[in-house]
Amino acid sequence: MKFGLSAKCAAIACAVAVLVSACGGKADTQTQAAGAGAAPAGGVAQAQLDKLTSADNVPGVEALFRDKGQDRTSASGVANLQTKAPMQAGGRIRAGSITKSFVATVTLQLEAEGKVELDAPIDKYLPGLINGNGNDGTKITVRQLLQHTSGLPNYLGKLMTLDPEALRNQGADPADLVKTAVQQPPLFAPGTGWTYSNTNYIVIGMLVEKVTGDTLSHQIDARIVRPLKLANTYLPLRGDTKLPEPHAVGYVPAKNGVIDFSDYDSTMAWAAGGLVSTTKDVASFYEALLGGRILPPAQLKEMKTAVPAPSLGVANGSYGLGLFNVPLPCGGEYWGHEGSTFGFMSMAGQGTDGRIAVISANAYPVAPKATADIMSTFADALCSK
Repeated sequence: MKFGLSAKCAAIACAVAVLVSACGGKADTQTQAAGAGAAPAGGVAQAQLDKLTSADNVPGVEALFRDKGQDRTSASGVANLQTKAPMQAGGRIRAGSITKSFVATVTLQLEAEGKVELDAPIDKYLPGLINGNGNDGTKITVRQLLQHTSGLPNYLGKLMTLDPEALRNQGADPADLVKTAVQQPPLFAPGTGWTYSNTNYIVIGMLVEKVTGDTLSHQIDARIVRPLKLANTYLPLRGDTKLPEPHAVGYVPAKNGVIDFSDYDSTMAWAAGGLVSTTKDVASFYEALLGGRILPPAQLKEMKTAVPAPSLGVANGSYGLGLFNVPLPCGGEYWGHEGSTFGFMSMAGQGTDGRIAVISANAYPVAPKATADIMSTFADALCSK
């Protein structure tokens, strides 16, 4: 099976759209203490996870729900279709576009240190990088890149028409990905629209490396991973194809069923979606970020200053700097991000009351109905009482 760009775009649109259409359900999960505090209310309903692995044909799914310092973890289905090993909570996942929240956080830390100006043109830091076919880095700001209002076309359009096996060990140089993108004309004039484009975050990753003189991988590690003690989170470098154990097999559709795509060079996504993590680490990251522990108040306010994201097809859905903001059907809203990449699809976020849900499936792309059910399960968790 070949993959079109529409698969990624449709997943994001469906992911966010479903969050405003369903809520409810009671938890039937295993409780695991994550710290002091009262027992958590609500959670992820086991019946909904089981539906994903039966009616929706997702091999396996795991979920984490955090409330008042405690976690509830649950799982359904299998981690390996051949061995039938059951899905377990806590394995390594490829976190996909959740990476963008990490990269945006590093960028805002640099802004707080006076090393990056959000409203400066990207050409100030990376002169000549964005140039050609109407794309102009002198007219695109750092903020517009972080917020997907730059108008830059998505480099993935060309890559995702290839057979996945052709990409497995290929990797990519960030500058080459940008060159691929600017072979197309801009989607709109900078600041006049909103379209989700992975190219934006490839450029932001290059910005981080330019102003720090360091790798993006090390900056994420030094500024986020080590301070928060996220022991299972890192951004792989080029040539690092192995997903460390333990992990579920990440499955990708193929001509004759599915293939194991756990191991591949994720630098083709890099700053836009290359992160390796776990549901627990992802929950801890969003808890610290949205709780004001890793950004100064001014930068967190900037991050949560969102613009309408009409191409998602969601009433009142918006995007900040590396964060989605979406209303929940039970009232309130969530801040977080969707993450889909070869073999894995995840959703993570924190509701208005501070409760956090992270759900991850070991397959991507998946059918639209499966995407919808994953997202309704996520919404139910944040809405449950």
